[in-house]
Amino acid sequence: MVRRLDVTGADGVRLAAWDFTEETAPRAADGSGVLLLHGLMGHAAHWARAARPLGLRHRTVALDQRGHGSSEKPPEGPFTREAYVADAAAVVERLGLGPVTLVGHSMGALTAWQLAAERPDLVRALVICDMRASALGAASQREWQDWFRGWPVPFASPDAVRQWFGDADPWVERPHPARGEFFAEVMTEHPDGWRPVFDPAQMLTSRETWVHDAHWESLAQVRCPALVVRGLDGELGRAEAQEMVRVLPRGAYAEIPDAGHLLHYEHADAWREAVEPFLEAVLTSRQTPAPGLPGL
Repeated sequence: MVRRLDVTGADGVRLAAWDFTEETAPRAADGSGVLLLHGLMGHAAHWARAARPLGLRHRTVALDQRGHGSSEKPPEGPFTREAYVADAAAVVERLGLGPVTLVGHSMGALTAWQLAAERPDLVRALVICDMRASALGAASQREWQDWFRGWPVPFASPDAVRQWFGDADPWVERPHPARGEFFAEVMTEHPDGWRPVFDPAQMLTSRETWVHDAHWESLAQVRCPALVVRGLDGELGRAEAQEMVRVLPRGAYAEIPDAGHLLHYEHADAWREAVEPFLEAVLTSRQTPAPGLPGL
């Protein structure tokens, strides 16, 4: 069974985490485990299909980051890079997960590699899923502002959510049912209809703290083994992904055919096939994974 864990993060913010570890999973004497960090607007349950098999062999915890899911959404924030990284550090320390393997998607991947750079004592290994190190720029932030304004909230039903995000959304080039389901999972019912569990203004504030800057310097400071994973149709291009692997002192690369940005959610089996050899190497042995495992 998945167990809820309540954890105090930075600034006293209340965080919800979800433990996917099976009772039969071996527990390392040093408390090492896996911490899964979702992307912007996501929540811990988006990792479920990927996390459950990991929980058979390793202590596996997924976090609802501040402003997301069941975690606290403080009206005044902060929703800074520093706050997200400090929250993740607090969860690792308070749950005894360290030295932890951090697995992050999108914004969660940036949080993961920034924590690995700042607190190498807490991090054993790192998996970066479809997150760019380059700056996205002011135009990208304006596009997101316009996108949020275009949401037809409140939605009449979860099916209306699925239909809009999976087909009617102008950002969708072709029907994408998994995307619709992804967003249906982060909606909650109100008297007037269905609205997101997060505050879109807080999401924009969170995003504002990373889109204007490049993050190559912090990437180069990551000393642990790190795997960069991309979907062939994701937001992280192959050239940039391979440059990230080159910049990482102990980087490796993997890609998933037919996958887009939601690679772990939409293609959980293929994601595990790409990631598990790396995880097994770092979690079942104190040996360093073979260079380039897997993909290079």
